[in-house]
Amino acid sequence: MNASNSGNSDLAQLDPRAFVGDPELIRLLEEHAIPAPCEGDGALFRQGESPVGLYILHQGLVTLSMISENGQSLFAVQALPGSLLGLPGLVSNHPYSLTATARAGARVTFIDRDTFTWLMLSRPQISAKILQVLAAEVRSARFAIH
Repeated sequence: MNASNSGNSDLAQLDPRAFVGDPELIRLLEEHAIPAPCEGDGALFRQGESPVGLYILHQGLVTLSMISENGQSLFAVQALPGSLLGLPGLVSNHPYSLTATARAGARVTFIDRDTFTWLMLSRPQISAKILQVLAAEVRSARFAIH
């Protein structure tokens, strides 16, 4: 799959900044994250899988993509450093709505579901900042369909 959506005007145009958490949120989350090795190209998670945790991109290449039920590519966007990957599925406890594919050498960390839930319940400042990222994702998706 193409790593960007610039070559196909039929694909939705999402703003990759919508997935980025502010530096304070990233710092707070990082206190509880573990490295997610990206030694080769591969999926961090796939569209339709049950959410297991949250991934944070620090550097390198991760592509977020979505396909339709009939297998057509709806969009593909390159994630930016500071992106929180898998957040809507984790918060809603519904399957991931996107696929996140990391390129070899990307620096990504991971917070499992239980730790994330504990952080949301015990640290109100994290919860408020998480809501800001989710709101940005919703705004970006709404803008893309207009």
